[in-house]
Amino acid sequence: MQNETILTIGGVYIVALIIFHLLLWKLFSWKKDLKRITPINRSTMQVINIALIFVFAIFAYISFFHTSELLSTSLGKTLLMLIGLLWLFRAVLQIIFYGLKNKISFMFFIYFILGGIIYLFPVFRSS
Repeated sequence: MQNETILTIGGVYIVALIIFHLLLWKLFSWKKDLKRITPINRSTMQVINIALIFVFAIFAYISFFHTSELLSTSLGKTLLMLIGLLWLFRAVLQIIFYGLKNKISFMFFIYFILGGIIYLFPVFRSS
């Protein structure tokens, strides 16, 4: 599989996360549940989620539209490395904060490991 194709898959992977994060309010009943915490914490959770959606959109955009730069420049390879490490770090956080006993938690763990592989593979393949 070509590295360009892998990064397109990475873009789709991240779009799926964007959709998930857009659905968090509904999936986790945030309208109801967030009323139980202080206004500052309620706002902070929502602001962080919205900012994360924007960061993910940046990752998806560069994965789709700046593939050649990601693969051929030092800055691009650094970005790929950092995005890959982010997903591996998120996989570790999945274990720490959610554990792996629940089937959904384990699936998220695998999903984040997959993200790490998607973004790190082209870096090491071209080295």
